Amino acid sequence: MCQTQTAERILRGAALNWFEKMKTGIKSLIKREIPQGIWIKCKKCGHSNYEMALRRSHWICPECACHYPIGHQQYIDLLIDDGTFTEINANVAPVDPLKFKGYRDKIKTSRRQSGLKESVYTGIGQIGSHHVALAIMDSRYLTGTLGGATGEKLCRLIDRAMAERCTLVIVCQSGGARMQESAYSLMQMARISAKLNQLSQNGLLYIAIITDPTYGGVTASFAMLGDIALAEPGARIGFAGQTVIQQFLGTDAPLPEGFQLAETVLEHGFIDRIVPRDRMAAELARLIALLSPKTASHA
Repeated sequence: MCQTQTAERILRGAALNWFEKMKTGIKSLIKREIPQGIWIKCKKCGHSNYEMALRRSHWICPECACHYPIGHQQYIDLLIDDGTFTEINANVAPVDPLKFKGYRDKIKTSRRQSGLKESVYTGIGQIGSHHVALAIMDSRYLTGTLGGATGEKLCRLIDRAMAERCTLVIVCQSGGARMQESAYSLMQMARISAKLNQLSQNGLLYIAIITDPTYGGVTASFAMLGDIALAEPGARIGFAGQTVIQQFLGTDAPLPEGFQLAETVLEHGFIDRIVPRDRMAAELARLIALLSPKTASHA
């Protein structure tokens, strides 16, 4: 009897070992047969989306309409008429005025990973055949922070818009002021705001597009100074981030529903409209046609 029970235990153990090896083999096979990046899980609804389908839908989840973050080139393709965009001030790049420890290494790493020289990409192009000066902030470069070179590129772009009498469009996406540049970074808020005041005095239109995330010094300056302020659905808009606020309050309790989301900001009157990404170009063309000085002069 004992021998029979011992034999059964041995067989059962062998079967379990075989089953575990089979499971491991199956998992390995699945991992090998599904290349990384083909399926992307939505951070909002959890649905697995086919990457090529997301590309075709401008990185909008087909299940819940969550807007994935995209870079400057995707925005150019999305907003600008084909073949009309020309980059300007491409050689403006950050320096290290305070000799901040590790800053130069961060700059090199961000350049290598993003292909950008600074957190904003600027140029001239057309939207719906309307001449525009366009700036796109890209969070892949140092989380889109506002530095001295960022401010310089934006100020030069505003000068170009005034010289060519065209509409200014800025796509905002930023973690705020760049701490490695301290007061040099904070000064850009005033510089850009002063330039935008000049643009307004010249009777020219400025449209701000606020995307996820837009925080800190960018929210406290030019993101909220547009004649028209548009936002993508679900964009996080605020001054201090949610984690910072919770740390300051000394609590892990969840913040109110909709806190800092574009929909809540719209309800409180700080932006004018929420526009899905795939309809943004058409909305911009319509607004420019209605509000630009050239159209007004022909009315």
